[in-house]
Formats: sequence, structure tokens, C-alpha cells
Amino acid sequence: MRIGLLTEGGYPYVSGDARLWCDRLVHGLAQHEFDVYALSRSRPQEDEGWIPLPRNVRRVRTAPLWMGEDDEVALGRRARRRFTECFGELAAVLCGVPGASSGSASGAVGGIFGGASDAARGVSASASSAPGEAPTSEADRFANALYGLAELAREEGGLTGALRSEAAVRTLERACRAPGAHRTAREARVPELLAVAAHLESALRPLSLDWYEHDGLGAVDLCHAASGGTAALPGLLARHFTGVPLMVTEYGVRLRTHYLNAPDAPPAVRSLLAAFQSRLAAEAYRRAEVVTAGNTHARRWQERCGAEREKLRTVYPGMNARPFAEVGESPECADPDTLVWVGRVEPAKDLVSLLHAFAEVRKQSPGTRLRIVGAPAGPEGAAYLAHCRTLAAQLFPDEAEGPHAVGDNPVSFEETGGPELPAAADAYASGAVTVLSSVVEGFPVGLVEAMLCGRATVSTDVGAVVEVIGGTGLVVPPRNPQALAEACVALLRDPERRARLGAAARARALELFTVEQNIEAFHGIYLEIVSRAPVRRDLLDGTGEPLPFAVPAEAHVPVCWTAASPSLAAGSGPGWAASRPVRATTPLPAPEGAR
Repeated sequence: MRIGLLTEGGYPYVSGDARLWCDRLVHGLAQHEFDVYALSRSRPQEDEGWIPLPRNVRRVRTAPLWMGEDDEVALGRRARRRFTECFGELAAVLCGVPGASSGSASGAVGGIFGGASDAARGVSASASSAPGEAPTSEADRFANALYGLAELAREEGGLTGALRSEAAVRTLERACRAPGAHRTAREARVPELLAVAAHLESALRPLSLDWYEHDGLGAVDLCHAASGGTAALPGLLARHFTGVPLMVTEYGVRLRTHYLNAPDAPPAVRSLLAAFQSRLAAEAYRRAEVVTAGNTHARRWQERCGAEREKLRTVYPGMNARPFAEVGESPECADPDTLVWVGRVEPAKDLVSLLHAFAEVRKQSPGTRLRIVGAPAGPEGAAYLAHCRTLAAQLFPDEAEGPHAVGDNPVSFEETGGPELPAAADAYASGAVTVLSSVVEGFPVGLVEAMLCGRATVSTDVGAVVEVIGGTGLVVPPRNPQALAEACVALLRDPERRARLGAAARARALELFTVEQNIEAFHGIYLEIVSRAPVRRDLLDGTGEPLPFAVPAEAHVPVCWTAASPSLAAGSGPGWAASRPVRATTPLPAPEGAR
């Protein structure tokens, strides 16, 4: 089959989100074709180029979200009115303006914008209400406005200029000032309205792309959005215009990321943008055939944001176990008196609590050492690393064995790639216990790596840590140095328990978190979705029969069906199996009585 892989700021670019797992997925499903539709986030990302692509990537189409050139589309009077009504309805939903009691046109905003047209009401059947849902629901109002804008963009050749116009800002302002709007929306000032309008223009830029015709996303068997948010929007439009089924995968819920990354924005900007991301996520979950999460933590977010429980599946990220195999099979190589922390250095990792916990560990086990292995994450991470170095120097003055020896600090700050630690596996191999001290965590990749290395772990109870550990390590509350220290000391003093937990952790990681299980899970979901999807193509083969798939599955069967088996030819099987194969397109001879 042919998969339309939808990404935002990631694959096939060298850097970005979801790059690694998408690359493994495409390589692992070599029997299928992939069309990649990628949205880039910055010019540096585009300048870095793409990673090497396998042969089953049939085409790559890209579009920037960071730059929007005016499409120079001049809307006529009727088109401008449709745009104002649809964009006004979308803005009204974001501002919390209540709708009318009948139909999907908004009551308060209808008076402002002169009533809702057929475009705002959602004339397409795919934008209609879900079964059992009220026709005036907020989800329907948002969907009708979104697909109304999409249909207008398709008819006019784009809406980039209209979304960047002064009319769009004034439409947004009228929605914010409408009766019933949220207090934070009513308090939005002009600079905040401009910021929200700019963000909406960027997020809605896929509306103006030419990806949705029958030679584009209309030619794939399934759209797979590699993240939520804007990446899922092309899939929604492909489903709306051509009926292609949609699947959404989130290893980090985009709405949660938005909440975490916008703490300093003005309240009006945060409120309106969060409302847009929430509505877009809910629409993607509602229209998708299957929604997958990388862990139960993300799955709970998806369900809270409107995903139906029947559609949800958990597919754990696939880790490459080969680099850690040698270390995992020889756990005795670890230094029994060394704790190891591995990851990106940033405030969310809470290394300050780890250093204070290590001070308590040293009181009970004076010979213990701590190796902090990782590079800083950006300027903030570099400043945090400098702070941690200063704190370590204060808590642990350099110790010397004698008056003429050079002192040594029991805490070391290192990075992989050097002669001592060429790779991450060497970092885990250097210590008997791996520690995770984070206060914020999604799926703890470093923890899985330590498990693949057969290491006992001590972790804080954040994100998906408990789900990943599953009883094969010790878990303590976050921001609790005393509890962290007690757990570390308990494992340092009990080598048999360390070995037992490490072996169990490795077995669990090999069972649940490998590339192979990830690829197998997605392959099964693909087949399940396509088996339920109606045949949409008018393409015919040489005999005039319709082609249900872009690539027939039989094209990749690794056996020769027309060759007679030697055992069958010898008479060990049924006689009909040893005869020459009959082609389905070859007409059978007529009976003698009919000649």
C-alpha cells in the first residue's frame, strides 16, 4: 500500500521532532511505498537538508511554516464575504462566543458578520455532526468554519494573503469583543491580536497548499500524521476532499507542549492559541480512524482532549537495542560504587536535587562517585550546567589522598564522544545504578537505554516513568533529595538486588520497547484501517479490473507461487497442487456439450 506520511518540523530533515522513529518506520516497512509531506519550521532546518531516504520513499513534498509569501490572490466581493464569515466563525469559537440555538451559525457573531453563509454552516457531508452529537456543538462550528476556509482556498487558489490582511485582524477583534466572549479574549489589545493572527496564519497555511488533488494525497491509501497539531491538518483536508482515511500518532502531545512552551505569553494570546490547538486536536481525533500514543501518559491527554477511547492504541517508541547488547549481556563490568545520570542538561532534569541527594549518599557511602553525562540543551542548558558545576564544587570540595596529591571531585561532568565514553552505552556501563531525577518527562528514552543495558534504576515519578519501569526499578517522588538518596543507597548496598532488577529491566525493554515491536504494531494498524476503508480509485489494471491498493501486496510476496514444489511433484501432496497453475485471467475451456 502507499502511505502519506505527514510531518511537522521533523522527517525527512536532519534535525527535528519524530525524525528517528519515522526513519525507522519507513526502513522497517520496505514492502510499502511512502509519500512524505513535510512542513518545515525554520530556514536553518531546511539548510541542513534531508537524511538519506530509502528506495520505498516515492516522493517528498515540503512547505515552510516559518515563511509565508503572499499568494497574490485577489478575492472578489463574494469570496471576501465568505472568508469573513468562515474566519469570523472560527474566531468566535476560539473566543467562546456562544452559537445560535439552531444550525451551526453563531448567534452573537451572526449579528456582527451579517449571518453565516452556507460555507460557514458546512455544506459538505464530511463536516457534518458526528452521530449522536448536537448540531450546534462547538466541534461542529469549528469544523464547518475550518472546512469552509479550505474549500474557499481550493476555489480561489490560496488564502495566505487573506489570512495576513488587516480584515482578518479586524474580524478577530470583533469576535473578541462580541457578547459572551471569554474575559481574557475581551481584554486582548492590538499587539496581542496581531500575535494571534500571525500564529493562525502560520498554522492554517496548509489550507493553501496544492497537496489534496488525486495526484497528491488523494493517491495514497492512508494518511499517517506523525504528530498532532498542524501536521494533522493536511490529513484532515485529504479526508475532507478525497476520503482518504487518517491516522494520528503522538509521542508527545502537541497541546501539552504548547502549554509548557508558552508560560510568558500574555493571557489573551495563551488563551486564544490554546483554544485553537485544542479545537484542532479534537477535530483530528474525531476524524481519525485510529489515534496512537507513545505511552499511557500521552493517551490520557488525548482522551481528555476528546479522543474516543475505542480509537486509542498505545504503541511504544521503538529503540534500537543493538548498541546496548554488549553492555546488557555483561552486567558485571560496572563499577559497583558509581551512580550515572545520562541525558540533556536542562532545568527540567533537576540536577540540583540530584546533587543534594548525592551529598546524602556520600554520608552513608563515602567512596561513591557520581558521573553526570550529557550536553547542555541550548543557552538555558549551558547556564544551568554552569550553576550545577558551581554547586558541585561547593558541596564536594576536591578530596586528596595525601598532602602532596592532587584533589579529585567525586562528581564529574562529561559528554559522550570522547575517549572515555565513546557512546551512550559506555556511559551506562560505567555505573552500577542509573539515576533519573527529572521533574518533567514525557517518554524517558534514557531510562529505556539503561534498561537495555541491564542496569538497576532509581527514577522520579513523572511522565511515563512508572509505565516504563513496570516494577523493575525504584521510583521516588520528584523534588525529594532524601528519598532519592535512600533509594540509591539501598541499591548500592545490595548487589544481588541490583543484578535481579537489572536483568528484569533488560527483559522488559527487549519485550516492549524495540524497533521490531514498533514496526509490527504500525503495520497491523495500517492493514486494519485499509481493510475497513472503501475503494476510492478509478484506476484499472490491464484486464479492466479496479486496483484497490496503490501497490498490490502480492508484489512483495517472497516466494514463487508458480513453481511446483519437488515434494508435491513426487506425489506426497494432492494431485491438483502439482499441476500447472491456472491464471485467473485465462478463460476456462467450454464443456464438450456446449461446443
